[in-house]
Amino acid sequence: MTLFRLDASIRVDGSASREIADIVEEEWRRNHPGDPVVRRHVGTEPLPADSWAHATAGASVADADRTDAQRLALELAAVLVDELTAADAVLIAVPLYNFGVSQHLKAWADLVIAGSGPGSRLLEGKPTVLATVRGGNYSAGTPREGWDHSTPYLRRILADVWGADLTVVEREFTLVGVNPALDVFADAAADLHQRARSAAREAGRALGAARV
Repeated sequence: MTLFRLDASIRVDGSASREIADIVEEEWRRNHPGDPVVRRHVGTEPLPADSWAHATAGASVADADRTDAQRLALELAAVLVDELTAADAVLIAVPLYNFGVSQHLKAWADLVIAGSGPGSRLLEGKPTVLATVRGGNYSAGTPREGWDHSTPYLRRILADVWGADLTVVEREFTLVGVNPALDVFADAAADLHQRARSAAREAGRALGAARV
């Protein structure tokens, strides 16, 4: 069994999304000790910003007419698609940046679509965990309910477009303890943190037990 893991945080040390994903991966490994984990960290090793444009343009012309940049972009897109399709399970760790999807993750998703074709069900039925974290609290009933424009987008891409069997693990208030203006929410943040860790363990166990 192979796990594909993608991280999108611009941080490594102290990354809240990485912490949650690490718990999921740890639980997965309990069922699959020694099995391979294929990693891609688009936050610290971003994909070339112009690759999607080159891949999209190159896909519409014959190979002999493609530029070197178009060929390289299409080759990269094919690698990204292969990483997903070759995996038996998928784990994606994503922070909310400026109320939207990370530019690094969006570049990855666009290239995967360029390499697989619009509407391709390349994750059909594949167990997938999305670990997403947010600095504030965007849950129902809060003043910023609906401001998270990342998680709905990723649900559309991963589950509705690519067909993944998707589980979402969410953590709110990751900036409590960092931003003094949020200190009043310390108790709530600690509770939400523990709930997220518990949800990650449960999701990881389910991911490890899944059979594809």
